[in-house]
Amino acid sequence: MGTDRRAWFAIGAMAAASLPGIAFRFSGYHPPAVAGAAIFGVAILAAAFLLSWGAETAEMDISQGLALAIIAIIAVLPEYAVDFVLAWKAGADPAEAERGLAVANMTGGNRLLIGIGWPLVFFLFVYRTRIKELVVDRQRSLELTFLAVATAYVIFIPLRSHVSVIDTIVLVSLFAMYMFFTSRVETEEVELVGPARAIGALQNAPRRAVVVVLLVYSAVAIFASAEPFADALVHIGEQFGVSEFFLIQWLAPLASESPEVLVACLLAWRGRAAAGMGVLISSKVNQWTLLIGTLPVAFLVSAGDFGWTIGLPLDARQRDEIFLTAAQSAFAIAVFANLKMSRVEAAGLFLLFATQLFITNEHARVLYGMAYAALCLVLLVWNWRDLPRTARDAFAIMRGRELPGAENEYPARDPDPVP
Repeated sequence: MGTDRRAWFAIGAMAAASLPGIAFRFSGYHPPAVAGAAIFGVAILAAAFLLSWGAETAEMDISQGLALAIIAIIAVLPEYAVDFVLAWKAGADPAEAERGLAVANMTGGNRLLIGIGWPLVFFLFVYRTRIKELVVDRQRSLELTFLAVATAYVIFIPLRSHVSVIDTIVLVSLFAMYMFFTSRVETEEVELVGPARAIGALQNAPRRAVVVVLLVYSAVAIFASAEPFADALVHIGEQFGVSEFFLIQWLAPLASESPEVLVACLLAWRGRAAAGMGVLISSKVNQWTLLIGTLPVAFLVSAGDFGWTIGLPLDARQRDEIFLTAAQSAFAIAVFANLKMSRVEAAGLFLLFATQLFITNEHARVLYGMAYAALCLVLLVWNWRDLPRTARDAFAIMRGRELPGAENEYPARDPDPVP
């Protein structure tokens, strides 16, 4: 009983901590930059806790893959909000389109997710378990397959001068197919801890109601807090003379990507690193299909124009950024071709990302992209024996077949019931 009380107190405390962010956003009050970064940052962190507890409990009623996909969709809402605003401004003003901020934000967010999020979850897993490899569930082969198809398509977008409506149809269709197949995976018995266990102990109707309230409330808190949090960080950066393009590409996505990275880290800390990595893989599928695919729609609606082969314009730098991001995605897919990540691979993802942060030379961006592509080929050749099995697992999931012995996540230490 005492544990349940502490669990419900934690839920109430996180809800209260995220409330100022919601209140300030909808009241129109703009606190000073430093105070705003603290207030809205705490709101996002608290909402991430609520989101993780609600989604964990939801696994009692839906498949883990669908629960992780829902987390990814909710947590990535800030990225959509920022990118839609930038794409809308680009459609309304040709001068804004020339600045390329929508593509900068999208590519920066995608590279941050893989370059920081994936290694961070891995090293939290190693710290908690002392195990040298992170193995994800075989169900993740579905996400990796869709991510591979999307990457194979997106890597050719830089050959054109627009992200067009045709790209919208292809990429949004891929996302719809991914969600359809994910929803068909059967639910599994889950072991809940902390606040999720307290919610899971409720009867079916109240439990589902609490889960829905937590998911909706956390979505509102994240959506309300992310943009002012990003704005506060941008204002702080401007005080130190940092360029707008750099702020939009790296600092704003750092804020908008933080919810799903926080959720993944919380899952990893509580001994569910494979599920945490699953959130980030699903989020990458989400952004690499639905986000890119809907940017031309926002641009064309704002511009009051329509055409199958026109859309969000791309200059030389933006094409290089998309190529580099696609090459990084290909390397990340190759890392998990055998459904495992090692310390060397995690370090490689982080170091290759960290060393490109301050690149301004267009030739250097292309060289980094080629380096990612070369490493991708090396890993695919190294793990070639595992590729057929991963592909078979993905197609078995699509056909609704059960994967024998699919649960292969390493156990971690017993986490504290309440963080």
